[in-house]
Amino acid sequence: MTYRPTVRGRRLARELRRLRETQGLTLQEVADRLDWSRATVSRLETGQTRPKPGDIADLLDLYGVPSPERDALINLAREAGQRGWWTAYADVFTGSYVALEDEASRIRAWDTQLIHGLLQTEEYARAVITAGRMLPGPTEIERRIDARKARQKLLDRDEAPRLHLVFDECVLRRPIGGAAVMRAQLEALLEFAARPRIEIQVLPYDTGAHAGLDGRFTILSFPNPADPDIAYVEGTMGDVYLESAEAIATHGDRFDRVAAAALPPEDSAHLIAEAARSSK
Repeated sequence: MTYRPTVRGRRLARELRRLRETQGLTLQEVADRLDWSRATVSRLETGQTRPKPGDIADLLDLYGVPSPERDALINLAREAGQRGWWTAYADVFTGSYVALEDEASRIRAWDTQLIHGLLQTEEYARAVITAGRMLPGPTEIERRIDARKARQKLLDRDEAPRLHLVFDECVLRRPIGGAAVMRAQLEALLEFAARPRIEIQVLPYDTGAHAGLDGRFTILSFPNPADPDIAYVEGTMGDVYLESAEAIATHGDRFDRVAAAALPPEDSAHLIAEAARSSK
């Protein structure tokens, strides 16, 4: 089973790299001293393998890390190695996004084509999945529907993340699944918009050129200050995770500019309601 690094896993990987560099050691020197392969050390530092507390203890001993920092990092390895609910859907979730989304305290997303996956109704999601993937049969489709439902439970937690979504108006007008499915989806969207931790805005057609023309993206923020924001760009050729301060600042600015150009939440709700009424 492919390991999908969580926020804690990424934090541990950053710390391991920092500690090695502080000691002035190369990947190969660490591998030689521990009788490991260079690839093993590299995978731990890039979050590509599930961290074993024993291996992390060996690295920390080599780097001379004392307690309580040593104990904290070993405990972090235990937490990072725990399997989340999404591992039961490893055949559906092929990247790290869901593991990261699950720990986010704030989610900002701009989309030009679809209702965000966290807010999709079952029938809307079925229409999207059926149209967008070359699946061999209904079993695989229902498997993905079940996975999406499990993902959506995030919004029902006591400490649900703050969700700020901006959609292009065309998302409301494209009748995915037919008029009845689309009307039900838009009505559900209005119900979500009434929740205190969810903010929904719509960018109207008449906006013209705007900062979101390059396409959809998501920014995830986390409760621990040690975990930097992550910008996620999904594409048909693969997913991209941007973590540099410059990339995050650029995407944060883009999102703010798109949100500023969009209708305020109340006006957006009126537009969504109008689109629902016209879906007949």
